[in-house]
Amino acid sequence: MSAGWRRAAVVAAVGLVLAGCGQAAKSSGGGDTIGKLEIMAPADPGGGWDQTARAMQAAVTGSKLAGSVQVSNVGGAGGTVGLQKLSNEKSDSYLMITGLVMVGAVETNSSKARLEETTPIARLTAEDEVLVVPADSPYKTTEELLAAVQEKGKGVSITGGSAGGTDHILAGMLLKAKDIDPAKLNYVPYSGGGESLAALLGKKVDAGISGIGEYREQIKAGKLRALGTSGPAQDQTLKVPTFKEQNLGVELTNWRGVVAPGGISPEAKNRLTKLVTDMHASEQWKAELTKKGWTDTFLSGSEFSTFLNKEIGRIRPALQNIGLVK
Repeated sequence: MSAGWRRAAVVAAVGLVLAGCGQAAKSSGGGDTIGKLEIMAPADPGGGWDQTARAMQAAVTGSKLAGSVQVSNVGGAGGTVGLQKLSNEKSDSYLMITGLVMVGAVETNSSKARLEETTPIARLTAEDEVLVVPADSPYKTTEELLAAVQEKGKGVSITGGSAGGTDHILAGMLLKAKDIDPAKLNYVPYSGGGESLAALLGKKVDAGISGIGEYREQIKAGKLRALGTSGPAQDQTLKVPTFKEQNLGVELTNWRGVVAPGGISPEAKNRLTKLVTDMHASEQWKAELTKKGWTDTFLSGSEFSTFLNKEIGRIRPALQNIGLVK
């Protein structure tokens, strides 16, 4: 082969390599597919947000919707530490789990980072809350537990997720239903569901509130006793009376979804929305919903944006009513 032909062959080979690199770059975020997806659970391992992030990881990976999926945990202050991190994130292939807990925590923590500044992608699930006590607790009903709070005040401790979150709001609503002074509530917040569960099993607290999924296995194993659930109807696996059925007039459903950093391009938003929508339709995600006992409440695009703004508007007055925000 002549020197000229050799040079031409080398140029052609280099061109092919560069073209291949261009395709790789496209698949990692510049085109219709995502090479590396990052999902942040803004809480410690073990809680509902962490479970949601890892269920997404399993479904996206199993459906081959992204080249790789990495989950990270950034716990603290009801998710507002993670929200602050998201506000500084520049990647357009980055999602953060959010939910009703964070809507409340933004208010109670006077967070500088706001959910209004994020890019809403989709609502995924809803989950009823459950009130539990250790299996050998003297409190057999919600009425008995609330009567003890009325009598002993802060001598009765109730654990749950971060201050101002769904668990805390529900505890306040239960006290209000019996006209108990909210100042009597001794609420012990934990960043992750695993910690609140350990406190319950270790008899460090008298009662606990969380999403049913976080306590379900310990209830089924007989280590915790469920006193009531917060949804509109009984959970089919627990068969425990709802608070409405107990004439408390309390109903609250926790929801979870995903948002992206604010300021990403419309193309990046569309790409992430498509990925989450495709994940939602996958058999892998349906299997995760069944396994976790979550209710599918999928909303995306402008519908989710509208829903999120309404939630932000209604939670502050609810927090004020139970004394969590002035």
